[in-house]
Amino acid sequence: MSEQQLIRDIGRSGITASAVGLGTWAIGGWMWGGTDEAESIAAVQASLDAGVTLIDTAPAYGLGRSEEIVGKALAGRRDKAVIATKCGLVWHADKGRHFFDQDGRPVHRYLGRDAIFHEVEESLRRLGTDYLDLYITHWQDPTTPIEETMRALEDLKISGKIRAIGASNVSAPELETYIATGGLDAIQERFSMIDREIESDLLPLTRVNGVSTLSYSSLALGLLSGAIGPERIFSGDDQRRDNPRFSVSNRKKAVDFASAIRPVADKHQASIAQTVIAWTLAQPGITFALCGARNKAQALDNARAGTIRLDVDDQSAINAAISAKLTAMDR
Repeated sequence: MSEQQLIRDIGRSGITASAVGLGTWAIGGWMWGGTDEAESIAAVQASLDAGVTLIDTAPAYGLGRSEEIVGKALAGRRDKAVIATKCGLVWHADKGRHFFDQDGRPVHRYLGRDAIFHEVEESLRRLGTDYLDLYITHWQDPTTPIEETMRALEDLKISGKIRAIGASNVSAPELETYIATGGLDAIQERFSMIDREIESDLLPLTRVNGVSTLSYSSLALGLLSGAIGPERIFSGDDQRRDNPRFSVSNRKKAVDFASAIRPVADKHQASIAQTVIAWTLAQPGITFALCGARNKAQALDNARAGTIRLDVDDQSAINAAISAKLTAMDR
């Protein structure tokens, strides 16, 4: 085990960041039962203090709320952070493809040049900065050619408002088109021990083209954290309340899995969540693991995962537990 945070490159951008990143979807409150601003600010600042430099957010996380909180937390410390935020989910214009409603407002998937230029200014304002390190298309817009989107992003890069370009929630053909433009530095995709589809289609493309991969939901919305037992009750707008993945049966299997990998965790004096995150970072093609935290304690727990180095025996033991305990989960 090392006490140094694992640092990795964001594609070919020349930007480096901690392999463990702070994900701030929950900080926005939406679909997570609300938010506590003071605790959220403490989570961001504790992450920085622990060497976590990658902070991931998005306008859609609470219709700007997450970005505003991150901006407050980074006031006076902007130079310590690598900020990743997103574009393409808009509520200021009725263009593109309707995606969902949030707080009574229709949100559309739209990646036209006009929206991207509007969104970047709004994100810069909310985050209290004059540049973004990594700007990611959040969800793909079938009404706008990727080439048009990339031209807009490249112009923002030339102007100095963004430093690197990413895409999220892409299909393999979409990723191939992004790569063909020559300017893509990273993708951000769902990946965990129970969500491994990108191993067969996206990761082979990123690995040969020098594109980094940021995994989100690395703990499967907390299911793999070792902290959610079968007795847990989800309330309000918490997205896990009606999610079949969080059935009592699945939570029992997750508890069994946590018990199975406990010897590996104990070997590294680590929590189950830290061990799962460390496993994620050890997978071929996974460059960064984004981990949500809503308070200081959770942030510090996630951060320590970036100091753990699993050996071959550790990974074999964990893989055996995945096969024995998680493959039979209900989906």
